[in-house]
Amino acid sequence: MANQKIMLGDFELGENPVPYFIAEIGINHNGDLQIAKKLIDAAFCTNWHCVKFQKRTPEIAVPEAQKNVPRETPWGTMTYLEYKKRIEFGKKEYDYIDTYCREKPIAWTASPWDEPSLDFLMQYDLPFIKVASAGNGNYDLLKAVCRTGKPIIMSDGMSTQEELDKAVSFLEDHSNGDYVLLHTNSTYPAEVQNLNLSYINTLKERYHCIVGYSGHEQSLEPSVVAAVMGAKVIERHVTLTHDLWGTDQKASLEVNAMHLLYRRCMDIYRMKGDGIKHMDEDEIKIRKKLKGD
Repeated sequence: MANQKIMLGDFELGENPVPYFIAEIGINHNGDLQIAKKLIDAAFCTNWHCVKFQKRTPEIAVPEAQKNVPRETPWGTMTYLEYKKRIEFGKKEYDYIDTYCREKPIAWTASPWDEPSLDFLMQYDLPFIKVASAGNGNYDLLKAVCRTGKPIIMSDGMSTQEELDKAVSFLEDHSNGDYVLLHTNSTYPAEVQNLNLSYINTLKERYHCIVGYSGHEQSLEPSVVAAVMGAKVIERHVTLTHDLWGTDQKASLEVNAMHLLYRRCMDIYRMKGDGIKHMDEDEIKIRKKLKGD
């Protein structure tokens, strides 16, 4: 049975009406630690709770059919495998990220795309492990993630209902119950008519677990609607500018949009209130004026 209260560091998911905000830096840093640093700064300054990266062992994570496909990059033409190696952060970079985030402070984590990458990440004190949509059917990886004892956040993209049922059942059997499901459409960018936000409620009813939303659309509204629908985690890709090179940049939020989304979701929290009928002081004054008592 999925736990209804989960600690991500010092943030409690569950009854907390405020969503947990994850700024997905992913590979938008393009292998440049200074870009990563600026995005960490942006997440911290806009009050997001966590920044997230992606960790791969390219020889394992890149499908065989893609390894030798030519790719035009800012560093010249190279194979897809060479490109993935070119932008991959190693221990030196992650040591720096770990220290820099602790000094802010802001939490950080990463999505491991293979077991060696998970082993690499476990040398750091991460608040949770994110399983990307591409990994929600990789049961060797899922088993290894469950063995860490860390909370698990898993996206549901690129899967059929039957495949997702199997993956969630696997988490039920192998994890300690600290798992969260994120609804997502794994298109970059995703068209609004394909988002199917109603599936957020389906996830809650079908699996009785904490549910969130990982958005790849170009606007803010779907993430705001997800928050209204009770998404406890909001994850969005972030970038310094859409003009940066890379396939994920156009589906990412620039810094000002990060600020706007956080403010809109916090406004939702204030709008919802406690569900109890009462009058605030301003309304009492109007009552006295119009009702005479």
